[in-house]
Amino acid sequence: MFRKPIRAAAVALGLLTSAVSAEEPFIVVQSTTSTQNSGLLEYILPWFEADSGIDVRVVAVGTGQAIRNAINGDGDVLLVHSKPAEEKFVADGWGVERKDLMYNDFVLVGPKSDPAGIRGGADVLAALSKIAEVEAPFASRGDDSGTHKAELGYWSAAGLDPAEASGAWYRETGSGMGATLNVASGMDAYTLTDRATWLSFGNRGNLEVLVEGDPRLFNQYGVILVSPDKHAHVRAAAGQRFIDWLTGPDGQEAIASFRLDGQQVFFPNAD
Repeated sequence: MFRKPIRAAAVALGLLTSAVSAEEPFIVVQSTTSTQNSGLLEYILPWFEADSGIDVRVVAVGTGQAIRNAINGDGDVLLVHSKPAEEKFVADGWGVERKDLMYNDFVLVGPKSDPAGIRGGADVLAALSKIAEVEAPFASRGDDSGTHKAELGYWSAAGLDPAEASGAWYRETGSGMGATLNVASGMDAYTLTDRATWLSFGNRGNLEVLVEGDPRLFNQYGVILVSPDKHAHVRAAAGQRFIDWLTGPDGQEAIASFRLDGQQVFFPNAD
């Protein structure tokens, strides 16, 4: 005869628990894949969440897609790495303010056989010119990500249009960095990658770093609060608290302490 009261109490407790869970503060961060795939966010987010009580939910996609998602209102904070696109995002009113967060670099990787003879070089434009000259296989992300945007910029600066060779020696994967590295590994192709994803990549096969150190390979990351004027549902206070933490002493120290294979791969440089 006690079943109904017990069941009613259980239902009430379940509804209360659901209500409390629904009220737990959280933000959605539209982030580039390298911060997620490298393990950086998994490493630093628990510190912020413990300090703030705010849960951070990450959507990791290419920079171009992350920006489009933010424009559509599917996020509170944008964390990507294509400064011109980020500045346009803010100039068009979709973001409140862009802040430098950290940097690392890109590297040009390729097969140990190195058919283009670029090993040991420090000029990315000269290396790409040699790859095009011998028509060595090159795997491009082709996904409008920050890395893809940078790669296209290097081809253009070298006076080359790889689209003319699309489907021949120049292959566009339309995928993230990890998948593109897998393609490059499988076909012994050259590709451009951010160093953090390269260090965390486990299926290198015959691939190795062949070109690095060119100042043009500098890779800056920025962080932006999505404008609540454009999307009223943006959790502006919680999002700004996350940005302030990332760009403040605690967040910058957390970023600097992250290591892959004993190497620091993200260097904080918030103003």
